[in-house]
Amino acid sequence: MSAKIIDGKVLAEEVKQMAALAVQTLQQQHGITPCLAVLLVGDDPASQVYVRGKENDCAACGIASRVYRLPAQTTQAELLARLADLAADDTVHGILVQLPLPRHIAPDAVINAIPPEKDVDGFTPVSAGRLLRGEPCFVPCTPAGCLRMIEAAGVCAEGKHAVVVGRSNIVGKPAALLLLRHNATVTVCHSRTPDLAAVCRTADILIAAVGKAGLITGDMVKPGAVVIDVGINRGADGKLHGDVDFESVSAVASYITPVPGGVGLMTRAMLMLNTVQAAAAKTGCDLGFSVKNPVRF
Repeated sequence: MSAKIIDGKVLAEEVKQMAALAVQTLQQQHGITPCLAVLLVGDDPASQVYVRGKENDCAACGIASRVYRLPAQTTQAELLARLADLAADDTVHGILVQLPLPRHIAPDAVINAIPPEKDVDGFTPVSAGRLLRGEPCFVPCTPAGCLRMIEAAGVCAEGKHAVVVGRSNIVGKPAALLLLRHNATVTVCHSRTPDLAAVCRTADILIAAVGKAGLITGDMVKPGAVVIDVGINRGADGKLHGDVDFESVSAVASYITPVPGGVGLMTRAMLMLNTVQAAAAKTGCDLGFSVKNPVRF
């Protein structure tokens, strides 16, 4: 068996085209241009790359972007004051704080200061609680991208056994909740899971999101499984590697996502949809799709 590649580049372009059309609708019918504000504190190289990518995506979709590049010595109080200004600004529809933050700033305090209606990352406790309860909310972009990639492969999660390797608040937990809302039976694995390989071999859908290069190998995958690789790890060779050993797993799985060119691109694209939806919510405009519905989107 040779797995088919779920092309994140192609799917991300489709999602961004959807966002661009929605932007045109908002501009023509309501005179509103969706606006995303991004706060970047410090000069972390990876964060700089991520933020530039988001700026490019906004430009491609017609979304206004405001990037605030703040020095590493910015205090928590100063950052919270900037957030308060953006929260009160009616022309800003989405707010994103690029992580990680400098060590002297508490991430939870900063994330909690983002109004839920502008929480396009889906990280606030309100968004997390709504996702848990199955209520409309902004779905975290990476898990939303994962689910869209699974659906793009023509795979219905309903009735399938899904295994999520990783339990972070950003990917693992919300991915598990999304899969539950799609009527999958879900197992969440982590560093304390005994015999990880045996659990993974039971998965019809396997999502790897732990940040450990090559953790999932071909002998850990059920023949015909759909494998979604969220990991982005910089190897000693200077190249990006996923949590999945692509060569061995692609010989067993039915579908697989590449790294790079997979989930990362979809994460950024889903951010564009969330931002457009945040702007539409201000007008009650029906865009013909619902990013805020965790059951079907």
